[in-house]
Amino acid sequence: MGNCCESFFGRQKNTNVRVSLPAVCFVWQIAMIILFGVFIRYDEESDAHWAEHRKSHNITSDIENDFYFRYPSFQDVHVMIFVGFGFLMTFLKRYSFSGVGFNFLIASFGLQWALLMQGWFHSLDPATGKIYIGVESLINADFCCAGSLIAYGALLGKVSPVQLMVVTLFGITLFAVEEYIILSLLHCRDAGGSMVIHAFGGYYGLAISWVLYRPNLHLSKRLNGSVYHSDVFAMIGTLFLWMFWPSFNSAITDHGDGQHRAAINTYIALASSVLTTVAISSMSQKKGKLDMVHIQNATLAGGVAMGTAAEFMITPYGSLIVGFCSGIISTFGYLFVTPFLEKYLKLQDTCGIHNLHALPGMLGGFTGAIVAAAATESVYSKEGLINTFDFEGSFANRSVGTQGGFQAAGTCVAVAFGLVGGAIVGFILKFPIWGDPADDNCYDDEVYWEVPEDEETIPPVLEYNNHMIHKHQDIGIVVKIRQITNPRCFMEQNTVFKLGESEASEIPLVTKSDGSQTHERKKTRVWRLVPGRCEVLVCSGLKPMNGDWSTSGVLAAQTYPTMGKKEL
Repeated sequence: MGNCCESFFGRQKNTNVRVSLPAVCFVWQIAMIILFGVFIRYDEESDAHWAEHRKSHNITSDIENDFYFRYPSFQDVHVMIFVGFGFLMTFLKRYSFSGVGFNFLIASFGLQWALLMQGWFHSLDPATGKIYIGVESLINADFCCAGSLIAYGALLGKVSPVQLMVVTLFGITLFAVEEYIILSLLHCRDAGGSMVIHAFGGYYGLAISWVLYRPNLHLSKRLNGSVYHSDVFAMIGTLFLWMFWPSFNSAITDHGDGQHRAAINTYIALASSVLTTVAISSMSQKKGKLDMVHIQNATLAGGVAMGTAAEFMITPYGSLIVGFCSGIISTFGYLFVTPFLEKYLKLQDTCGIHNLHALPGMLGGFTGAIVAAAATESVYSKEGLINTFDFEGSFANRSVGTQGGFQAAGTCVAVAFGLVGGAIVGFILKFPIWGDPADDNCYDDEVYWEVPEDEETIPPVLEYNNHMIHKHQDIGIVVKIRQITNPRCFMEQNTVFKLGESEASEIPLVTKSDGSQTHERKKTRVWRLVPGRCEVLVCSGLKPMNGDWSTSGVLAAQTYPTMGKKEL
């Protein structure tokens, strides 16, 4: 039975999504149209009857419409979802199209499904059976999408767009349920979503990635990394997220002091996490150099950790402490926890969401529990306690100590929903019907995108530096041929070049997956041999002209500092 399951789930991958992706997009969008037609309506502040509503409620001006309070925050959150998260995922050298493009796809689907799911749980009118939406509904829908986008970070480069749509469908559904339990049944306060967004989304993505473990992912190791320009693009995403995070944490808080305080606390915590991130990153290197991975991610941990307690009276120095601790925890996570998880727990986390979202989200949830339990009437005032913790109705007699306990319980609920739900979704995604890439074909845009050819702009070495014409003519360099587009090919044979050659001297021999060999040449291009910057890919079964070297498997893509004689 085990062998049958292994052969079923281990079938040869077919990445052709010409049928499945359009089918999912068309069918699910048509379903959204039907469901919106049945359930979704404008609320009283966006309906054409607003003028009558204004008169009946003695509203003197249109400026009191909630749109004018919430829309600036909605704009900021919307930019974070589509630009911030999207560009943060462009750090991989050959996966930028997918990073920002698939983020665009699943967020666009997710916000529609979120309006329905959250509407059914929070704003369904029992009298009419309709869901009434306004600008605050749009903000909450974006929040709901954020959980699935966080999960995408753990799966980046390893799944198909169809799988991502499935991840989003179940992620939005689980989010709506756990949010209802935490915010409505347990009556927790979580304005910035440390619990319901970050802790849930982080562990949801990690659980899926754990189930979808790829034992041979090292075959794509050469693409699992960044280059200079991809890190710059990712840093753009970081800066958008960093600048707008105060809006994210304060967007749906109560008007007045709560919203004001949430923005201030988040602003301060973010600044603190930057300094501690830089400090730990520099300390971790022998020469004190900074790691761009830490700067792109751990600098945001202060905003994540401040999400729950943002509207509480945590005090400005308390916000600095939260940012200080979250920056340290997140950076240490990238240095030590991520390698440990991959080595011992077989958990492959591409973006390191465990360090940016899961751990800081838990920290934020438990920080909120402590601050809530420590709240006093002298600090908040009696009316302030009621407004901040919403001690009204059936919760009017709840004490702050009890509230702190429920806040901690809410964090545990979010983590549990993420882990259990992610494991179930991961098992669904293991079925070989989704068009996901093989282990040796991950982290590459060419699997799902039409990628333009790179133009070679560096002149040949003989034109670039004439004084090298007669030097080192016998030195052999192994040069990579551009990947052949035939999906049946799993290995490339390379040609040995002498210094100064810029074209292939023979057609490369290609070994197919069935063991046969053939001479094929599609989109082949040779890297130029340039003094001071010779890029070399060392592959199996090759013997350089000047060395006695042979091994198996791809070793590494390296940049050599000089064009002198190099033993491989």
